[in-house]
Amino acid sequence: MNTETVLYIILSGVIALLLALFQYKYRSKTRSIFLTFLRFLSLFALLILLVNPKIETSQTYIQKPSLALVIDNSNSINYFKQEAVAKQLLSEVKSKTAISDKFNIDYFTFGETLNQNDSLSFSEKQSNISAVFTQLQQIYANQTAPTILATDGNQTFGTDYSFVSKNYNQVVYPVVLGDTIKHSDLKIQQVNTNKYAYLKNKFPVEAIVVYNGKNTINTTLTVKRGNTTVFSKPLTFSKENTSNVVSFYLPANKVGVQTYKVDIGAINNEKNIQNNTKNFAVEVIDEKTKVAIISSIAHPDIGAIKKSIETNEQRQCDIVTPEAFMANVNSYQLAILYQPDNTFKPVFNTLKQTALNAFIIAGSKTNWQLLNNENLGFSHDITTQTEEFQAQLNPGYSNFIVEDLNFPSFPPLKGVFGDISFEKNHNILLYKQIGNVITESPLLVTTESNGTRNALLLGENIWQWRAQSYLNTSSFIAFDNFTGKLIQYLASKKRKDRLVLDFNSFYEGNTQVVLKAQYFNKNYEFDAREKLTIYLTNKQTQETFEYPLVLKNNYFEIDLSSLSPGNYDFTVKAVNSNMSKSASFKILEYNIEQQFLNADVTKLTQIATNSKGGLFFSSNYELLFNSLLNDERYKPTQKTTKTTLPLINWKYLLAFIVFCLSLEWFIRKYKGLI
Repeated sequence: MNTETVLYIILSGVIALLLALFQYKYRSKTRSIFLTFLRFLSLFALLILLVNPKIETSQTYIQKPSLALVIDNSNSINYFKQEAVAKQLLSEVKSKTAISDKFNIDYFTFGETLNQNDSLSFSEKQSNISAVFTQLQQIYANQTAPTILATDGNQTFGTDYSFVSKNYNQVVYPVVLGDTIKHSDLKIQQVNTNKYAYLKNKFPVEAIVVYNGKNTINTTLTVKRGNTTVFSKPLTFSKENTSNVVSFYLPANKVGVQTYKVDIGAINNEKNIQNNTKNFAVEVIDEKTKVAIISSIAHPDIGAIKKSIETNEQRQCDIVTPEAFMANVNSYQLAILYQPDNTFKPVFNTLKQTALNAFIIAGSKTNWQLLNNENLGFSHDITTQTEEFQAQLNPGYSNFIVEDLNFPSFPPLKGVFGDISFEKNHNILLYKQIGNVITESPLLVTTESNGTRNALLLGENIWQWRAQSYLNTSSFIAFDNFTGKLIQYLASKKRKDRLVLDFNSFYEGNTQVVLKAQYFNKNYEFDAREKLTIYLTNKQTQETFEYPLVLKNNYFEIDLSSLSPGNYDFTVKAVNSNMSKSASFKILEYNIEQQFLNADVTKLTQIATNSKGGLFFSSNYELLFNSLLNDERYKPTQKTTKTTLPLINWKYLLAFIVFCLSLEWFIRKYKGLI
């Protein structure tokens, strides 16, 4: 409390005393010392509230360092038969009194993500060790927290954890779970193929086979569809020749999902034969959607849009001039008009004659006078000024299922300043956001009239969106899926269904199986009140399942990743309206966690060395505990916290003022002074 505040408190006491004396010594005939004292206390407390001094309190405490015990909960621990070892480590850390006295222990498990718990099931289908270091760095940013990492060191997805761990500011003690002895092994490292193939064509397949051993061996690579062998090739491996890339073509003779099994013959006494086979599937289709990007200018948007569209192998995208498009208009199912100018006049005439769906992308070089005169159902103010707008997703958009890509984080698009008006029904997919203000003006709009579907984007530089999406998620997949759904909607002339399903024809065994659905009322408005239920049947076992779909934003969703591999028929039913839709999908058999033979001791040793920790095995837990207990880096620290509380927040002072004034009033009333 500073000197100025103390002087104000003294002055308040003097003023309160003078006022109390004035009331009961000068003005009142009754000179009561007790009443004078009560009035003094009341006035002094009120004046103190006006001064509002701040009361500081200090609290000193001892903070122990934290200890993070992180255990691999993936299926590979079970496959290596190390589940008992992992549970023993957990049990010993919990029972070790000396450890709990020195550290605050936090328990974590990890598979695809890091979870704060001590429940071990070893059922996770993926392991992402890099996520452990990334998330623990945030948790222990300002603490001392040595980390025990119990794992086999085999990561199935994510960034290389030996690189990520360099930014982790804590000491790491890896505990190796798994076999460290090198065994001879032959495995199919990877199978590369297209997701789609076209009827009566051949599609490429590439199989990468890896050998770990010293002897020369001969084996055969075979590919089967059902019980029929469609390809085989003899292979030879040795200590010097440890890998082989086999490329070949297979025919696509039947429409639908075709499943294949790649197998490499096992060698004598091979310990792990799970990695000798790998399944893959190809969906054979008999038609390819062709999209034309029509432009008379060069712009990076054009290449980005083409790349985004063609990530789906069902689609082909051509970049053409207006003249070239006119010559082959019947070859396309969708026309993307990029910043139309005067040369697009015949293009618009042809689009009206053929009723071809169109996607117009406008920007700073767009001729809005031409667009306004073409009676396209909208009219834009004609100005020479440009403006930049960011995007905000309309959560009520319901023409197709769309997920938020964190659009406010994307760079702004550049367009022409002015308002736009629509003459027919339109659905806004993205709103314009200017600064922090979300406007009601559209940025991306879709329209549907007389069987024709169109879209309008009021900004250029969408290539920057694709780049930002990669920075946000380390992948183009999210943005390309968004583009793909928009193209799929625009390229179709089918009448809108009231029950729409979004799913894949087949899923890899190590990926998430997620199905989404939308339900619309009779006015084709998304109805969140409906209840959707999915009924599944495994074709092989005839086992049936029933699950409700969960409402999420403007669609329903169900995660079916717990299903075992196989072929499934399913029906999604709207309970209240008794509407349903049926389809099927396939889950391929593949457990990536069972593809490893040994623990990755090399990488675990590397992160232990880089963090100045140590590598330990299940046979020497006591060495690990002694290292933690005797390390001088892990000492408790004394910390002091100061709390500043303004007196005006002290409720008891208000109660004291009320008490004094009330008591004074009752005494005066009792003595007849009022």
